[in-house]
Amino acid sequence: MDRSSVDAPDMFRLDVSVVIPVYNEGDNLMPLAERLFPVVSSLACPHEVIFINDGSTDGSGEILRTIRSEHPHVRVLHLDKNHGLTAAFDAGFKAARGEIVVTMDSDLQNDPADIPALLSELRNGEYDVIIGWRKDRKDKFLKRLSSKIANFVRNTFAHESVPDSACSLKAFKRECIANMKLYNGMHRFFHALVAMEGYRVGQVVVRHHPRLYGKSKYNIRNRMVRAFIDLLAVVWMQKRALEYEVEEDDA
Repeated sequence: MDRSSVDAPDMFRLDVSVVIPVYNEGDNLMPLAERLFPVVSSLACPHEVIFINDGSTDGSGEILRTIRSEHPHVRVLHLDKNHGLTAAFDAGFKAARGEIVVTMDSDLQNDPADIPALLSELRNGEYDVIIGWRKDRKDKFLKRLSSKIANFVRNTFAHESVPDSACSLKAFKRECIANMKLYNGMHRFFHALVAMEGYRVGQVVVRHHPRLYGKSKYNIRNRMVRAFIDLLAVVWMQKRALEYEVEEDDA
């Protein structure tokens, strides 16, 4: 059985696709739409917003159908069950028609008003991917602390200097994600995966808001363990990529 269904037909290539995974965020969806849609309309280019309903059980799917019925630039994908954030992003990437793909969370902690800044930086031509840096995070202390530790460990092992790799607010040129191979947990390492392919990664400071509605899906113990296992996989992939390049140069 197909793991997803799409609530809108495929049409034509667009300039910007905004990809937003949703899992039990019913209270946040209408406020998000009210903040997001004026921003994407102000871009003055063809655009679409793709919501991926990742097996929500709180009525999010019906709210998304209502939003779609009122806004022709909205598409909704429904996964058959909760597959996780990486799978939801992957489904959105495959469905996106934009030359630029923007990703963000659905919990109102990312600010849609930062999207133009990411696109402006991307269109300057120096970078292929722009990732948000939540420099002034509004999460609870324990979550902020665990994130700092996770970023330090990731940067140490992966030999990087990315202060906030887990921020979902990012902008990609389409070619960066066209052939990206993803498995569970790899959403934390989008920047590393594209960098391994030779794409250039830049950063922009973005706003961050406290959660107002619903509950965080963040489980510190489970995610720290899972993130470390994923990190080891990324380090191995980086090592293999380097070895392959060396073999190519010596051939």
